[in-house]
Amino acid sequence: MVHHSGSIQSFKQQKGMHNSISEILKEKTLKPSRRSLPCLAPSQTHPLNLNHFLSVPLSPSEAKPEAARITHSISTSCSLLPPQPGQSVRLSTRQVGQLVSQSVLKGIHVYLGRKDRYVEESESRTYEARPDQSFLIQKHITRAKLEARTDSVQGKNRPKSSGLLFRDGKKRIDYILVYKKSSLQVEKRCTFEKNLRAEGMMLEKEPSLTNNDIMFVKIHAPWDTLCKYAEQMNIRMPFRKKCFFTDWKSKNLRRFHLRCGQIKSWLPRNPMKLDKAALPDLEDTDCYTAPFSRARMHHFTINNRQSFFSNSTRSRIVHHVLQRTKYEDGKSKMGINRLLGNSTYEAAFPPHEGGYKSRHPIKTHGAQNHRHLLYERWARWGIWYKYQPLDLIRRYFGEKIGLYFAWLGWYTGMLIPAALVGLFVFLYGLFTMDSSQVSKEICEANTTIMCPMCEENCSPWTLSDSCVYAKVTHLFDNGGTVFFAIFMAIWATVFLEFWKRRRAELTYDWDLIDWEEEEDELRPQFEAKYSRVERVNPISGKPEPFQPLTDKLSRLMVSVSGIFFMISLVLTAVFAVVVFRLIAMEKFASFDWEFVKKNWQFATSGTGVCINFVIIMSLNVVYEKVAYLLTNLEHPRTESEWENSFALKMFLFQFVNLNSSTFYIAFFLGRFAGRPGKYNKLFNRWRLEECHPSGCLIDLCLQMGVIMFFKQIWNNFMELGYPLLQNWWSRRKMKKGGGVGQNAENTAQLPQWDKDWNLQPMNAHGLVDEYLEMVLQFGFTTIFVAAFPLAPLLALLNNIIEIRLDAYKFVTQWRRPMPARATDIGIWHGILEGIGVLAVITNAFVIAITSDYIPRFVYAFKYGPCVDKGYRNEKCLRGYMNSSLSVFDMGEPQNGSHVQTRYCRYRDYRAPPWSSAPYDFTLQFWHVLAARLAFIIVFEHLVYGIKSFIAYLIPDMPKGLCERMRREKYLMQELMYEAELEHLQKEKKKNGKRYHHEWP
Repeated sequence: MVHHSGSIQSFKQQKGMHNSISEILKEKTLKPSRRSLPCLAPSQTHPLNLNHFLSVPLSPSEAKPEAARITHSISTSCSLLPPQPGQSVRLSTRQVGQLVSQSVLKGIHVYLGRKDRYVEESESRTYEARPDQSFLIQKHITRAKLEARTDSVQGKNRPKSSGLLFRDGKKRIDYILVYKKSSLQVEKRCTFEKNLRAEGMMLEKEPSLTNNDIMFVKIHAPWDTLCKYAEQMNIRMPFRKKCFFTDWKSKNLRRFHLRCGQIKSWLPRNPMKLDKAALPDLEDTDCYTAPFSRARMHHFTINNRQSFFSNSTRSRIVHHVLQRTKYEDGKSKMGINRLLGNSTYEAAFPPHEGGYKSRHPIKTHGAQNHRHLLYERWARWGIWYKYQPLDLIRRYFGEKIGLYFAWLGWYTGMLIPAALVGLFVFLYGLFTMDSSQVSKEICEANTTIMCPMCEENCSPWTLSDSCVYAKVTHLFDNGGTVFFAIFMAIWATVFLEFWKRRRAELTYDWDLIDWEEEEDELRPQFEAKYSRVERVNPISGKPEPFQPLTDKLSRLMVSVSGIFFMISLVLTAVFAVVVFRLIAMEKFASFDWEFVKKNWQFATSGTGVCINFVIIMSLNVVYEKVAYLLTNLEHPRTESEWENSFALKMFLFQFVNLNSSTFYIAFFLGRFAGRPGKYNKLFNRWRLEECHPSGCLIDLCLQMGVIMFFKQIWNNFMELGYPLLQNWWSRRKMKKGGGVGQNAENTAQLPQWDKDWNLQPMNAHGLVDEYLEMVLQFGFTTIFVAAFPLAPLLALLNNIIEIRLDAYKFVTQWRRPMPARATDIGIWHGILEGIGVLAVITNAFVIAITSDYIPRFVYAFKYGPCVDKGYRNEKCLRGYMNSSLSVFDMGEPQNGSHVQTRYCRYRDYRAPPWSSAPYDFTLQFWHVLAARLAFIIVFEHLVYGIKSFIAYLIPDMPKGLCERMRREKYLMQELMYEAELEHLQKEKKKNGKRYHHEWP
């Protein structure tokens, strides 16, 4: 004791520390630190009326000796001892069944005092500390013993339960396992449950009230088990003493903030903010956290063992145990995921905290539970304009899902300025549509004869027939296009840089700063596959399974080959759509219906887009299965690596699938069509498409608008409509089904585990589908935004709906997912940055090649009427349309033809047929080509320079947050040393002798 305290004092002297923490706190004016982990009393950390539903005993209850003996006799039906050597124990099914039935009936009379009371295996006996045996396997379990096991004895009177507790009304249900009684995997299930008990879990079984073949296994983690695994998993828990960080602001700055607060109090309240009075669960706390340790338990804030570990933390601990418990001999025979795969269990999930609706209003009676609170303050459509309660989302669903909704809300908020600017550009084109010089020339060109657009059934036509086409093109191809493309490139950089700052604040508030290095665990499949080869982890210094480099490279090569094969399949589908457009072009041009024949280009583009959308959605189903197979083939080391690998494959597949046809229309359509008299043909049969005299931008706009609109509708239906239909069908079958289910008057009388079982499980890939949808939308919003300025507005409207759809789905339609932790959005941030870089390149090419901005610019400054005057207004483009059309000699007009002219016009820069070099490129063509290349280079360098400068100016973490983190780390060390010193002094006085306690 003397030696230890002396070492601490010498350490303080070396570091220059104060002798008392009170001296530190008195240095300057202090400001409370906002931390989100619960460290207040239970009444402060839970909504109203939650204590009744979420209460558990401080320690396992003492069971009566007779009840423990009876329960033990029942539980041995699943875990009979193996026969001794040399002995043969053979019991018939009838004998074992009679033995178990007698024990059950005796237990009913003695312990429950009723004849027909339901009795099942339970863990009501006193919980005893067990040695740390990782995995126990019962090798000799005969089939006769397993068949003799009685799962339930059904009676008329069943004990009522709220669905959140064991039958004793005290132990909280932390996890639910579901299996079918008719399943043949009895041995694996019994061994798995036996090993769960050996790990310290308490189990209790209940039959389903809606399906006689379904059995639920309720799991409860006692206090000692929670503490053991919280220490193994390095879970950070609130430290005992509340601390503060020093406010380094000057007095003048504090006075300025005070005045600003007074002015804000006079202004009307922000309607988007949530009312804190309606959210009692969102009170800020001021506790530091540290990795939990049983040796330092006296340091932590354990006011009540009921609420020390939150529901999400308890479920995460139980899930950790389920993932690493064996069900057979062999290192690979472990984990709940494998048991779910071989149908030993049907489902595994943490329970919801009760219903999400109440008969009484929440304002007067308060929230029944966290789920009810989330529904009222987050998932209802009536509060679509409100901010999201991120702290409550994180507390109920975990940090990983909380970060997703935080990112989605941030992305949606940042779309507001982009949508407004895009709408302004569109309105500018709408108001200037009639005054556009190019549109006027096209609409007035009644005598300009254009060459036929197809070979067989097309005839020459007048340029004025495309007047509407030209006006619609001007809506998206006008003077504001370049400005909007530059704005969106800068917007993407600002969005990502400010999201980094927002993420840093959330990880600090949610105590995730040091989590990644401490808690990124190995996947059970990786441990099972490479358990024979081990190496020392350079960070932890402990041996762990290791994947050889040759094995890793070979698997990676197979995966990359599969990716390229699927991408080639996408390109094949795009080629098929191109062939369809060529065939449809000739068919629509000779259509009997005059309206279709006159607008055959719209008909060709529209049908091509619709068929392309059907192909896209069909291939997405195939890509998901292939990506899942290739990712499992790679055997990633951790769950985060598996998710990142799977997400990257899904993004590559769907990005190429979604955008390949768009790239074709933007950069290839009409570029290789040839000229009249020398058209290029596919397979020497179908003539390639060429652009309209107004350009190909309207085709690109139509492609983007149709795919974006229908894809968002389809995604919203699959996210909410499909689960609603499935849950409705489940309730319908439950009402029509026989057995116990028909005795229930309505669904509200079912226990919570039955209600959750009838809900739909979360997607097998977690949040990958949610992120993928938004990232693909981000690509549509930025990559071709120069062709479709309304894309940000459509994305904003969709995301406002998407947030409430996802909220409603998570709260009401899905089972509660396992609360996982994460520090960021994973690989999606890198993908978003890559999309931002690609967007600069594509928008530069769209403006330079697809649109007519550069040809108009060259004509105005080099060939127009304002050559010596400079570019002033639309009058400088007078004569542009005639300058951009070349002449072709069709020969002498035939008798009976409605076009009595020899020459027709086509879109290109070529010499006329009467020149010395007919149909050669003119000088204007080379001027336009040079201007396009120069624009691409200047645009890319300018935008990249602006993006890099903005990224440099915006730090990833706010300066005040960095200072706060360093200050709090220093104060926490002081607190830990002082708390340990106080503890050692108390132990010395208590024991009256020297007490040596090793520093943990």
